[in-house]
Amino acid sequence: MLEYTRRRLALSEQGARDFLRGSAWTTVLDLALLLPAIYLFLFLRDRLDPVPGAGHGIGFYLVLALAFMAVLFLVALRQYRSTFSSVYDESALRRLGIAETLRKLPLSFFGKKDLSDLTATIMEDCTELEHTFSHAVPQLVASLASLGLIAVGLFLYDWRMALAVLWVVPVALAMILVSKRWQRRCNRAIYLMKREASETIQEGLETVHEIKSCGQEARFRDELGAKLSEYERTLTRVELITGMVVNSAQSVLRLGLATTVLVGAWLFAEGSLAVFPYLAFMLVASRIYGPVEEVLNNLAALFYLDVRIDRMREIGSLPVQTGARDVHVPNHDIEFRGVHFAYDEGIPVLQGASFTARQGEVTALVGPSGSGKTTAAKLAARFWDIQAGEIMIGGVPVSGIDPEELLRHFAVVFQEVVLFNSSVMENIRIGRSGASDEEVRRAARLARCDEFVERLPEGWDTVIGENGQTLSGGERQRLSIARAILKDAPIVLLDEATASLDAENETRIQESLSELTRGRTVLVIAHRMRTVADADKVVVLDGGRVAECGTPAELAAADGLFARMLDRQRRGAAA
Repeated sequence: MLEYTRRRLALSEQGARDFLRGSAWTTVLDLALLLPAIYLFLFLRDRLDPVPGAGHGIGFYLVLALAFMAVLFLVALRQYRSTFSSVYDESALRRLGIAETLRKLPLSFFGKKDLSDLTATIMEDCTELEHTFSHAVPQLVASLASLGLIAVGLFLYDWRMALAVLWVVPVALAMILVSKRWQRRCNRAIYLMKREASETIQEGLETVHEIKSCGQEARFRDELGAKLSEYERTLTRVELITGMVVNSAQSVLRLGLATTVLVGAWLFAEGSLAVFPYLAFMLVASRIYGPVEEVLNNLAALFYLDVRIDRMREIGSLPVQTGARDVHVPNHDIEFRGVHFAYDEGIPVLQGASFTARQGEVTALVGPSGSGKTTAAKLAARFWDIQAGEIMIGGVPVSGIDPEELLRHFAVVFQEVVLFNSSVMENIRIGRSGASDEEVRRAARLARCDEFVERLPEGWDTVIGENGQTLSGGERQRLSIARAILKDAPIVLLDEATASLDAENETRIQESLSELTRGRTVLVIAHRMRTVADADKVVVLDGGRVAECGTPAELAAADGLFARMLDRQRRGAAA
């Protein structure tokens, strides 16, 4: 039962235990809610049909009332703690588990998923599961369990009255089950529509500058409006039909009290049912349908549960990157051995690439656009896992090193700079958590950040906005370089690190980069040939293959692809 519950509901082992415990206590609470009916029955029996010498006074009923209230309070308290409190703990663990899984996934996963999709899973799906597991699922289990126990007792007492009370329950449940498949299909469609609308909104926010500059506001608005309208229409239709089904089932349940009164009156008139059993069945009928109605009220959440659980299972089953954390590499040479890689099956990006970037040297990767330069650099840091071949660092395959441990050896500066809505100081400190203010300022000076920071309203404490929107492209790039300098890692990856800078700043930062790269393994991705002029080795990629390899002077004299690229750029600059 424990293992089935854990797998069926995508819970942790402790979460499954808490769920079963909560269901048990909810069952006890449903049974305890019959205590007021029992109290009323005993009180009326003593007052209307007293047994000589066996009656009880008011004091007895006051004590009994206090005892029943105490039992109800204790059971309700225990039920709350074993359902709501434990569900909140499980929800927190679920979110942490998703975050831990996402942390270990290759970046290829994030390239295929939208931010809004992941956000919806972590926040909305987890919240809905939290609500369903605290308000609906234990109540469903408890209702069925308590109803079964009560039904056994009623049939043992009087099967005719038991049928009068209980016949509505299977009829109401059958009405719900008939629509179950349809509702699941609709819930799946609603989920996908909502996610698609969220993705469109997210995309619009991220590309608002492009949308406005290209005059596409009306097109985007119409596209988003169409998706929202379709989502609204579908949701309204499903909610309407679901409400009709639920209300119809609840109406059938209410017929149970009427049939109890009618059948009981008929049996009482025939003399085959005494007055107090008749009253007892009426009291039970007034209370027994409450838990069932609560389940029906949460019907939509229950049928929606599988959609969200499948989503949790999907993320939990994704292949994560693993590896050893305690790894010693004798040096930081990067070696590619026959590496094959493709983002999408059948579309190769690297095809048998082999080269070595040695420690203490600057190795430049050049080639036409789409030749695999940036991909090769990212593969060295295991941003993705390759399909064939081997990538080694100091003779150790990167596939056997834990990704976080591997990245401790890398300082990365890419064209796409990511900054946070925080101060200049904290944005640089991301390079090495715990660095002192003076260490941060030193790295910033080497990257020539101090020149523009001093002009900011609050200096180093200036908040630079979402992704550094208050800074220029060159200023944002210099902050990124300062991070890499602060990290002081033995391997440096530079992807056109000076592309956003003017000629004067590029020259000055090249001096800072010289300090950063001294004695380290440096992999430079370059499009402008002046960037690789001082490189120790140039690897020319073309169509995912290594076309040439050598020093800049050797390749310039070889009249190959590198020489032709160099000649084209010189002629372009002269023009």
